[in-house]
Amino acid sequence: MAQQEDVFKKIVSHCKEYGFVFPSSDIYDGLGAVYDYGQNGVELKNNIKQYWWQSMVLLHQNIVGIDAAIFMHPTTWKASGHVDAFNDPLIDNRDSKKRYRADVLIEDQMAKYDEKIEKEIAKARKRFGDSFDEAQFRATNARVLEHQAKRDALHERFAKAMNANDLDELKQIIIDEEIVCPISGTRNWTDVRQFNLMFKTEMGSTAEGASTIYLRPETAQGIFVNYLNVQKTGRMKVPFGIAQIGKAFRNEIVARQFIFRMREFEQMEMQFFVKPGTELTWFEQWKKTRMAWHQALGFGAENYRFHDHDKLAHYANAATDIEFHMPFGFKEVEGIHSRTNFDLSQHAKYSGKKIEYFDPETNESYTPFVIETSIGVDRMFLSVMCHAYNEEQLENGETRVVLRLPAALAPVKLAVLPLVKKDGLPEKAQEIINDLRFHFNCKYEEKDTIGKRYRRMDAIGCPYCVTIDHDTLNDNCVTLRDRDTMEQTRVPISELRNIIEDKVSITSLLKKLL
Repeated sequence: MAQQEDVFKKIVSHCKEYGFVFPSSDIYDGLGAVYDYGQNGVELKNNIKQYWWQSMVLLHQNIVGIDAAIFMHPTTWKASGHVDAFNDPLIDNRDSKKRYRADVLIEDQMAKYDEKIEKEIAKARKRFGDSFDEAQFRATNARVLEHQAKRDALHERFAKAMNANDLDELKQIIIDEEIVCPISGTRNWTDVRQFNLMFKTEMGSTAEGASTIYLRPETAQGIFVNYLNVQKTGRMKVPFGIAQIGKAFRNEIVARQFIFRMREFEQMEMQFFVKPGTELTWFEQWKKTRMAWHQALGFGAENYRFHDHDKLAHYANAATDIEFHMPFGFKEVEGIHSRTNFDLSQHAKYSGKKIEYFDPETNESYTPFVIETSIGVDRMFLSVMCHAYNEEQLENGETRVVLRLPAALAPVKLAVLPLVKKDGLPEKAQEIINDLRFHFNCKYEEKDTIGKRYRRMDAIGCPYCVTIDHDTLNDNCVTLRDRDTMEQTRVPISELRNIIEDKVSITSLLKKLL
């Protein structure tokens, strides 16, 4: 685990050093859990968003997009339940004066039992070698069974307390499990209490006339309140979906793990409206579709898993997360929820408007049910960076840091490098860039030795480099270098676009989904 934490620290510093992610307001020592995307980060982030957007609206005839405002009528959040129920259970340690989420402390404790089990398995695997039967070992080893029993008992107790919203029981679990504050090392805890996560502000020209409004804590409600507008103007027939990418804001008390949990973040959400009674079939369908989207990036199926919710939100009848294997464990990157007709019914009730769908085939009106797919752009960005970051030992004894980003997501697709800064080579390089920059992002680099320039391009995940040398001026050929294999081949300049374009386009990813 310690080694994984070291890797994570390296990824965080790599993000800053190479222009991917900076702490917000860095010159003022930053702002807690708020981050800015640098020149390479914004390109990678935009490519992730484009991959998601096109997989939704280009590949599905019945999904359209919108872009709703961040500010919404305050009654929206009353109807959605956020004013009364958008809370986290918090607990303070009296000695360190630090505040924690009670549910996160307990989840971390469960993860410790998992780690103990994994350690026993790793030791046994080493001892027995090829003849090791993991399933049998899990089922028969006394220590594994003891840890598993403790974990299962804790899990059952925790799920029950969360579902019952029993704050006293959450505290009792923390006491019984002897969970200590990571900073003070003591168990001097306060009671658990609820804390609303919405940011408030005021809208209006005078203090007396100002009304309290909220920064939206999710983008979904912007879709629900526009359901009628989109359905009518787009003449949409159920089943259909509305997609949106946008900022959301949560006053997270325990914001941590870099860009994993932030106070200002971006979501990619799609709400799919279906006929009541068909929702669970669609739920299963969207689980498959979304998992295929993640796996098309080539990070390995073993790094993903579904995690069904222990505690269903009051409006849901099914919910699962797609979790990705981060350096700090399997963590949620996307949620898929069957939200029933809760949202549309609530907005109909609070607005007094009739929000239904008239089915011309059956001549009946009904309130559609909703399947939601919701993915955090920042978490997705982090999972891509975590998987791509590699420290490689080369044959000559050197090491290189390389970001093995999927070529379609890479911020820069092609680096054009003149061997020297004279003899007409820079001009030839510029000529190549002028021709190719309409098709994909190219970067010109002339500083330092060619080897150092290759290393810099590896570190930002650039999949291809071309070197212009003196022979280029005679034969119109360049040396094309592949980031992952480091192989170099001589190719005609006229062939560059054909060789590179298909491999670096979002289209190449989308084709894997069909």
